[in-house]
Order: sequence, then C-alpha cells, then structure tokens
Amino acid sequence: MTTPPALSPAEEISALRVEIDQLDSQILEAIKRRTALSRRVGQVRMSQGQPRTVHSREIEVLSRFNELGQEEGQQLGMLLLQLGRGKPGVPVQ
Repeated sequence: MTTPPALSPAEEISALRVEIDQLDSQILEAIKRRTALSRRVGQVRMSQGQPRTVHSREIEVLSRFNELGQEEGQQLGMLLLQLGRGKPGVPVQ
C-alpha cells in the first residue's frame, strides 16, 4: 500500500479553500433558515398582541455564542438577532 504524494502548499491551500467555500454555503443556508424562523416567531408573537422580541430569550441566544470568545461571539449573536428582527419600524414579513 502506498501513501499518496504530499500536496504542495499551493494545492493544500486550494483544497482548504474549497472546503471553506462549501462550509460558507452551508452556513449561509442555515442563516437564511434561522432568519426565516425567527421572523415567523416575531409574526406569531405580534399576532397575539405580544412584543416581537423577548429580552431574556435574546440574552439566552447571545450566551450560546460566547464559545467563540465573548466579543466575537456577541457580535455574531447580535448580527443573527438583528437579521431575525428585521429593520426597526418595518413590519416583519
């Protein structure tokens, strides 16, 4: 049994970038789905006369992202929450 030849640095970088691109595609699809679900939660809440957002729920969501580092995790979590909320003053669609 022979081992495959080692990749050159350029080939390794290319292969890693292919994997990164695939992950980016999966992440984007997950973010789109998460945004749609979050906006639907807001619609249902508002249809029941409740506020669109719940502070305690948002804190819970943000805490999940601390694994990435407090500052970076908070930034990513806030971005996801903002996408789910939509623009202020614009009805949730």
